[in-house]
Amino acid sequence: MTRYLLLILLLTVTPGIMFAQSPFDGTWLIDPVSFHPPKTPLAFLLAEGLFRCTGCLANVSMKADGQERSIPDTIYWNTASVHPLDARTVEITTKKNGQNLYTETDTVSADGKELTQLVRDTTEAEAVTTAIHFHRIKKGPAGAHAISGRWRAYKIEKSPNSLIIKYKCTAEGFSAETPLGEKYDAKFDGKFVLTEDDPGQAMVAVKRIDERTVEVTMKRGEAIAGSSRLSVSPDGKALYGVFFDAQGKRSGTVVMHKGS
Repeated sequence: MTRYLLLILLLTVTPGIMFAQSPFDGTWLIDPVSFHPPKTPLAFLLAEGLFRCTGCLANVSMKADGQERSIPDTIYWNTASVHPLDARTVEITTKKNGQNLYTETDTVSADGKELTQLVRDTTEAEAVTTAIHFHRIKKGPAGAHAISGRWRAYKIEKSPNSLIIKYKCTAEGFSAETPLGEKYDAKFDGKFVLTEDDPGQAMVAVKRIDERTVEVTMKRGEAIAGSSRLSVSPDGKALYGVFFDAQGKRSGTVVMHKGS
């Protein structure tokens, strides 16, 4: 999801450098080419008025009649609705306590071989969109909606407003902020601090490894959600992030470039 990715990126950039100017200071632009599509296929089934999804915004199994229904509670939703718009398009809306947070529109190409998944994230101060493009790898059953079947992602596109992060590092700690309102100010004391403007109330703690490398841990509630390690290139123009899930397994990478 868009917000989770921004939080992870936020968490990775936190060195405690003892110089007046840190190589992390300034505005960084995420390189869209560094986004890698999820490896796990997406599976849909829409038939006889029932909808089931595995790997979509919210894994659900419910009636596809556009009516809002309760789903397992998470930090970002507790209700969802599924609305088939036409023979090739389905809209999924998720809410948290009545507030519309995510809208996913899935559209199948005319030849049935491609799927475009457009997610609109309104948890931010400004809406963020993510488009994921899929190839079909398995057809759905006869008579089912065109979206039915298994799909493998091959391309991700994100709106420009989700690709900007500003950092400021001092001897005592590090602050991070996005134009969308998310920000935190952490000290190099190992204590967790709250990320502002995050409905999920993510907490972050930062640790300096060396002048150009930092390690950051994120948690929600008392559970560790993941960690990351980030390093700035010797020329100070690029920033490389490696992310790990709650079990310590490598889950992704990203590249950022220094803005003007």
